[in-house]
Amino acid sequence: MDDDDVSARKGSFRKFLEHLSGAGKAIGVLTSGGDAQGMNAAVRAVVRMGIYVGAKVYFIYEGYQGMVDGGSNIVEANWESVSSILQVGGTIIGSARCKAFRTREGRLKAAGNLVQRGITNLCVIGGDGSLTGANIFRKEWSGLLKELAENGDIDREEVQKHAYLNVVGMVGSIDNDFCGTDMTIGTDSALHRIIEVVDAIMTTAQSHQRTFVLEVMGRHCGYLALVSALACGADWVFLPESPPEEGWQENMCIKLSENRARKKRLNIIIVAEGAIDTQNKPITSEQIKELVVTQLGYDTRVTILGHVQRGGTPSAFDRILASRMGVEAVVALLQATPETPACVVSLSGNQAVRLPLLECVQMTQDVQKAMDERRFKDAVRLRGRSFESNLNTYKRLAIKMPDDRIPKSNCNVAVINVGAPAAGMNAAVRSAVRVGISEGHKMFAIYDGFEGFAKGQIKEIGWADVGGWTGQGGSILGTKRTLPGKSLEAIAEQMRTHSINALLIIGGFEAYLGLLELSAARDKFEELCVPMVMVPATVSNNVPGSDFSIGADTALNTITDTCDRIKQSASGTKRRVFIIETMGGYCGYLANMGALAAGADAAYIFEEPFDIRDLQANVEHLTEKMKTTIQRGLVLRNESCSEHYTTDFIYHLYSEEGKGVFDCRKNVLGHMQQGGAPSPFDRNFGTKISARAMQWLSTKLKEAQGKGKRFVTDDSICVLGISKRNLLFQPVAQLKKETDFEHRIPKEQWWLKLRPLMKILAKYKASYEVSDPGQLEHVHHRGHEEPAAI
Repeated sequence: MDDDDVSARKGSFRKFLEHLSGAGKAIGVLTSGGDAQGMNAAVRAVVRMGIYVGAKVYFIYEGYQGMVDGGSNIVEANWESVSSILQVGGTIIGSARCKAFRTREGRLKAAGNLVQRGITNLCVIGGDGSLTGANIFRKEWSGLLKELAENGDIDREEVQKHAYLNVVGMVGSIDNDFCGTDMTIGTDSALHRIIEVVDAIMTTAQSHQRTFVLEVMGRHCGYLALVSALACGADWVFLPESPPEEGWQENMCIKLSENRARKKRLNIIIVAEGAIDTQNKPITSEQIKELVVTQLGYDTRVTILGHVQRGGTPSAFDRILASRMGVEAVVALLQATPETPACVVSLSGNQAVRLPLLECVQMTQDVQKAMDERRFKDAVRLRGRSFESNLNTYKRLAIKMPDDRIPKSNCNVAVINVGAPAAGMNAAVRSAVRVGISEGHKMFAIYDGFEGFAKGQIKEIGWADVGGWTGQGGSILGTKRTLPGKSLEAIAEQMRTHSINALLIIGGFEAYLGLLELSAARDKFEELCVPMVMVPATVSNNVPGSDFSIGADTALNTITDTCDRIKQSASGTKRRVFIIETMGGYCGYLANMGALAAGADAAYIFEEPFDIRDLQANVEHLTEKMKTTIQRGLVLRNESCSEHYTTDFIYHLYSEEGKGVFDCRKNVLGHMQQGGAPSPFDRNFGTKISARAMQWLSTKLKEAQGKGKRFVTDDSICVLGISKRNLLFQPVAQLKKETDFEHRIPKEQWWLKLRPLMKILAKYKASYEVSDPGQLEHVHHRGHEEPAAI
């Protein structure tokens, strides 16, 4: 890019920032409908981004009811109003059902209350009902203002000045029942609650050989039931969108007894509260319990989770999602013109996008219509790519076809874990083994990484062998960081001995390097000329070719939980700054995203070099902060961000410079970030991405059948990952160009674009480049590539 291009870009960016100025604008933020964890993170982001761009931001308490009642329900917010709310569940500004707003008279009052404060920008966080209400309000706005003027409640000038209302929505709903977004705010946290309960129940059920029927929320949408069934390997699941076929009672009992016969000591059945049969009649958890007791005589218990799912602290994923959405919503409001339709900020793959509100609402209503009309296949399709892929994966992994009905491929496929352990690896292995068996392959497990491979620690692994693996942390197969380079001959020998026709590697940067070494050795060893694919699994999230790695979400939750506890201890003592060291090698993903999720004041990472002046500026920033009501600080440091500015150095510097103003503490999180039970995201992601990798291997093997083909081309040795919105198989040979081998990171990392976000929300000046100005997409738009549904 030449200098003219650069200056032109800088010029357009400067104009863009000027255009983004919120001076003289007023934004109202409200939460409406059912509460969801993460709503507070969204409110915080709207308030702070609004203030950052110079707008006035108002809290509208108690949802639409507060808007109608006015008075002390509409209050200007300041920077400190949203301090310490990131980790709080529910919504601090309250939510209420409001009948009055459904009438024109109620909306007239609401319009009067907004105009009084000059609010013409509305940010609504709620479900489809709340967003539909906001859209009606927007359409009626000019008529309502005219009526207020005629009644003498406002001047004619006010009508001119506040001529139009902009509306941007964010979907806060634990059910994930809104079409157009892969995830709604609160869904991931609700899954955390469910999985905590399931994990606890599993231990007691195993002790007593019990069957548990677990009822989860989801009156009209089975997303929570489906993903929790995937994440815990449930025996059976009941969903509103995909009712069981006629005769399900008998089929379910056969399935449960078969599983018991395979020495499984417990059965888990998950039911969405809105579960129905093909005649649209409800299927209740009590009904299921009765059936199991009378038909099989099993000791059966029912657990109804209820509002537990709405409670508790939001997960790291929800905090980051809500913060991204909140900032994007403010930008969308400032870019809106009278012609811009009301929009919803959504998540597509790994990108924030804006969609027309009406299209999303229409599609959400179409799902319900399809269910009412018993067009269940359409209902599943309309729910979107994420739902459909989850359902197909669940069916594949939960129900084993009889051996005589599976056509044999006569291929042997091996699975290996390489690198440091990462939570979710076991879910990925289970998924690979079961998909492989259902494709007709013989599956082999390689123990202890490449070292075990060379020594011949290889065993055939069956369907039942991987039962109950999804919720286990670490790596059951064992994993080592050793690379294959020195033992290539022994590995080739083992490939020949066990007639291995394809290889699936699940691991981190060592797995990537190992794949490159195997690729380079193909000329020398014919046995290595088989299709190979790698699925990224590392807490560091530093594998080229994928935005996410299995294990990183669990590590992020560990960091966030620890930071929450530390902040709590600091708020008791006042005037204290904590310096926390995170893992990640040279990759700053955990430090940066942990800082965003925990509301830290600074995060030091290798990718953004810093010097003593930056450290000094941070100390001054914290000194100023101690003069406010927020008398605590949190600083994250990535373990390899700087050779000289170590955690100890930064701790001593802060202690010395902060003398008399604040005192300092440090904490090195270490290996606890690699341990623990995998988060629902990692279980689900590991399960789905590994199943997809297995299907790819099967396709490659089928293409070669009967041709005696040797695989030597680059496209037969790939990394499977999520890139923006797509699931991509990228040849390792191509990824070499995108890798910084010295520091073991990709040359370009998507999350660095979120770095300014962290700084803005911590009250630093930062240039925030926003997604394409004002671009609205359409709900039905799908690219040619394979979509990456998270």
